[in-house]
Amino acid sequence: MENNVNIEIATFAGGCFWCTEAVFLELKGVQRVVSGYIGGNTLNPTYKEICQGDTGHAEAIQISFDPTVIAFGELLELFFATHDPTTLNRQGNDVGTQYRSEIFYHNEEQREISEDFIRFLTQEDAFDNPIVTKVSAATTFFEAEDYHQNYYNQNKSQGYCSFVITPKINKVRTYFKDKLKED
Repeated sequence: MENNVNIEIATFAGGCFWCTEAVFLELKGVQRVVSGYIGGNTLNPTYKEICQGDTGHAEAIQISFDPTVIAFGELLELFFATHDPTTLNRQGNDVGTQYRSEIFYHNEEQREISEDFIRFLTQEDAFDNPIVTKVSAATTFFEAEDYHQNYYNQNKSQGYCSFVITPKINKVRTYFKDKLKED
Protein backbone atom coordinates (compact mmCIF):
# COMPACT_ATOMS: atom_id res chain seq x y z
CA MET A 1 0.00 0.00 0.00
CA GLU A 2 1.27 3.43 -0.87
CA ASN A 3 2.17 5.76 1.97
CA ASN A 4 -0.47 8.39 1.33
CA VAL A 5 -1.56 10.91 3.97
CA ASN A 6 -4.97 11.15 2.27
CA ILE A 7 -5.92 7.56 3.09
CA GLU A 8 -9.11 7.19 5.13
CA ILE A 9 -10.81 4.16 6.65
CA ALA A 10 -14.37 2.93 6.11
CA THR A 11 -15.82 -0.08 7.94
CA PHE A 12 -18.89 -1.91 6.69
CA ALA A 13 -20.74 -5.04 7.78
CA GLY A 14 -22.96 -6.40 5.03
CA GLY A 15 -23.17 -10.12 5.60
CA CYS A 16 -20.37 -12.51 4.74
CA PHE A 17 -17.08 -10.64 4.58
CA TRP A 18 -15.88 -12.78 1.68
CA CYS A 19 -18.61 -11.14 -0.43
CA THR A 20 -18.10 -7.57 0.69
CA GLU A 21 -14.31 -7.75 0.50
CA ALA A 22 -14.40 -9.03 -3.09
CA VAL A 23 -16.56 -6.21 -4.46
CA PHE A 24 -14.62 -3.38 -2.83
CA LEU A 25 -11.26 -4.71 -4.03
CA GLU A 26 -12.44 -3.88 -7.56
CA LEU A 27 -12.64 -0.10 -6.99
CA LYS A 28 -10.24 2.65 -8.01
CA GLY A 29 -9.01 4.49 -4.93
CA VAL A 30 -9.34 1.46 -2.67
CA GLN A 31 -5.87 0.70 -1.38
CA ARG A 32 -6.63 -2.24 0.87
CA VAL A 33 -9.57 -4.28 2.17
CA VAL A 34 -9.26 -6.35 5.34
CA SER A 35 -11.83 -8.87 6.56
CA GLY A 36 -12.46 -8.94 10.27
CA TYR A 37 -14.80 -8.56 13.20
CA ILE A 38 -16.23 -5.46 14.89
CA GLY A 39 -18.99 -4.40 17.24
CA GLY A 40 -18.81 -7.14 19.82
CA ASN A 41 -17.65 -7.72 23.36
CA THR A 42 -14.98 -10.45 23.05
CA LEU A 43 -11.29 -9.57 22.76
CA ASN A 44 -9.52 -11.20 19.81
CA PRO A 45 -12.51 -13.24 18.64
CA THR A 46 -12.02 -16.20 16.34
CA TYR A 47 -14.10 -17.15 13.31
CA LYS A 48 -15.46 -20.14 15.23
CA GLU A 49 -16.63 -17.86 18.07
CA ILE A 50 -18.17 -15.41 15.62
CA CYS A 51 -20.07 -18.20 13.85
CA GLN A 52 -21.60 -19.29 17.15
CA GLY A 53 -23.14 -15.81 17.40
CA ASP A 54 -22.21 -15.25 21.04
CA THR A 55 -19.57 -12.50 20.74
CA GLY A 56 -21.78 -9.71 19.39
CA HIS A 57 -19.36 -9.06 16.53
CA ALA A 58 -20.31 -8.60 12.89
CA GLU A 59 -18.31 -9.98 10.01
CA ALA A 60 -17.04 -6.77 8.46
CA ILE A 61 -14.49 -5.24 6.16
CA GLN A 62 -12.19 -2.34 6.79
CA ILE A 63 -11.41 -0.38 3.64
CA SER A 64 -8.39 1.90 3.25
CA PHE A 65 -9.28 4.37 0.51
CA ASP A 66 -8.10 7.59 -1.07
CA PRO A 67 -10.98 10.10 -0.83
CA THR A 68 -9.45 12.17 -3.65
CA VAL A 69 -10.15 9.19 -5.96
CA ILE A 70 -13.33 7.71 -4.45
CA ALA A 71 -15.55 9.43 -1.91
CA PHE A 72 -17.01 7.80 1.18
CA GLY A 73 -20.49 8.36 -0.32
CA GLU A 74 -19.49 6.37 -3.39
CA LEU A 75 -18.40 3.51 -1.14
CA LEU A 76 -21.82 3.68 0.52
CA GLU A 77 -23.49 3.51 -2.89
CA LEU A 78 -21.69 0.25 -3.65
CA PHE A 79 -22.32 -1.07 -0.12
CA PHE A 80 -26.09 -0.64 -0.49
CA ALA A 81 -26.09 -1.97 -4.06
CA THR A 82 -24.37 -5.24 -3.19
CA HIS A 83 -26.19 -6.51 -0.12
CA ASP A 84 -29.75 -6.49 1.24
CA PRO A 85 -29.99 -3.73 3.87
CA THR A 86 -33.60 -4.67 4.65
CA THR A 87 -33.07 -8.05 6.30
CA LEU A 88 -32.29 -8.05 10.00
CA ASN A 89 -29.33 -10.23 10.94
CA ARG A 90 -29.18 -12.13 7.68
CA GLN A 91 -27.91 -12.07 4.12
CA GLY A 92 -29.37 -14.83 1.96
CA ASN A 93 -28.81 -18.14 3.72
CA ASP A 94 -26.35 -16.61 6.21
CA VAL A 95 -28.36 -16.00 9.40
CA GLY A 96 -27.25 -14.51 12.73
CA THR A 97 -26.22 -11.18 14.24
CA GLN A 98 -22.75 -11.65 12.73
CA TYR A 99 -24.35 -11.08 9.28
CA ARG A 100 -26.08 -7.82 10.13
CA SER A 101 -26.01 -4.70 8.01
CA GLU A 102 -24.09 -1.95 9.81
CA ILE A 103 -21.91 1.03 9.00
CA PHE A 104 -19.20 1.75 11.55
CA TYR A 105 -18.26 5.40 11.17
CA HIS A 106 -14.80 6.76 12.02
CA ASN A 107 -15.72 10.44 12.28
CA GLU A 108 -18.75 12.71 12.38
CA GLU A 109 -18.64 13.36 8.64
CA GLN A 110 -18.98 9.63 7.91
CA ARG A 111 -21.86 9.39 10.40
CA GLU A 112 -23.70 12.30 8.77
CA ILE A 113 -23.10 11.04 5.23
CA SER A 114 -24.30 7.56 6.22
CA GLU A 115 -27.46 8.80 7.93
CA ASP A 116 -28.22 11.18 5.04
CA PHE A 117 -27.72 8.39 2.51
CA ILE A 118 -30.09 6.06 4.37
CA ARG A 119 -32.67 8.87 4.57
CA PHE A 120 -32.30 9.48 0.83
CA LEU A 121 -32.72 5.78 -0.02
CA THR A 122 -35.78 5.61 2.25
CA GLN A 123 -37.37 8.73 0.70
CA GLU A 124 -36.72 7.35 -2.79
CA ASP A 125 -38.25 3.96 -1.88
CA ALA A 126 -35.06 2.35 -3.16
CA PHE A 127 -36.00 -0.94 -1.48
CA ASP A 128 -39.31 -2.76 -1.12
CA ASN A 129 -38.84 -3.06 2.65
CA PRO A 130 -37.50 -0.65 5.31
CA ILE A 131 -33.73 -0.33 5.65
CA VAL A 132 -32.48 -1.88 8.90
CA THR A 133 -28.81 -0.91 8.48
CA LYS A 134 -27.43 0.48 11.74
CA VAL A 135 -24.99 3.38 11.89
CA SER A 136 -22.62 3.03 14.84
CA ALA A 137 -19.34 4.46 16.04
CA ALA A 138 -16.41 2.27 15.07
CA THR A 139 -14.99 0.17 17.88
CA THR A 140 -11.95 -2.09 17.86
CA PHE A 141 -11.61 -3.95 14.57
CA PHE A 142 -10.11 -7.42 14.85
CA GLU A 143 -8.50 -8.75 11.68
CA ALA A 144 -9.84 -12.16 10.67
CA GLU A 145 -7.63 -15.18 10.26
CA ASP A 146 -5.28 -15.17 7.24
CA TYR A 147 -7.31 -17.68 5.22
CA HIS A 148 -10.26 -15.23 5.14
CA GLN A 149 -8.23 -12.45 3.51
CA ASN A 150 -8.79 -12.09 -0.24
CA TYR A 151 -10.86 -15.26 0.00
CA TYR A 152 -12.80 -14.92 -3.24
CA ASN A 153 -9.77 -14.29 -5.42
CA GLN A 154 -8.08 -17.37 -3.99
CA ASN A 155 -11.16 -19.63 -4.12
CA LYS A 156 -13.21 -18.59 -7.17
CA SER A 157 -14.14 -22.15 -8.11
CA GLN A 158 -15.47 -22.98 -4.64
CA GLY A 159 -19.28 -23.38 -4.71
CA TYR A 160 -20.15 -20.48 -2.41
CA CYS A 161 -17.86 -18.15 -4.37
CA SER A 162 -19.29 -19.23 -7.74
CA PHE A 163 -22.94 -18.98 -6.78
CA VAL A 164 -22.99 -16.09 -4.30
CA ILE A 165 -19.97 -13.85 -4.85
CA THR A 166 -19.43 -14.02 -8.63
CA PRO A 167 -22.90 -12.54 -9.37
CA LYS A 168 -22.09 -9.61 -7.03
CA ILE A 169 -18.77 -9.06 -8.82
CA ASN A 170 -20.57 -9.13 -12.18
CA LYS A 171 -23.11 -6.59 -10.92
CA VAL A 172 -20.30 -4.26 -9.83
CA ARG A 173 -18.56 -4.66 -13.18
CA THR A 174 -21.80 -3.87 -15.01
CA TYR A 175 -23.16 -0.96 -12.97
CA PHE A 176 -19.98 0.62 -11.59
CA LYS A 177 -17.69 0.39 -14.66
CA ASP A 178 -16.41 3.95 -14.23
CA LYS A 179 -15.23 3.20 -10.68
CA LEU A 180 -13.28 0.02 -11.45
CA LYS A 181 -9.53 -0.41 -11.30
CA GLU A 182 -7.91 -1.03 -14.63
CA ASP A 183 -6.64 -4.55 -15.19
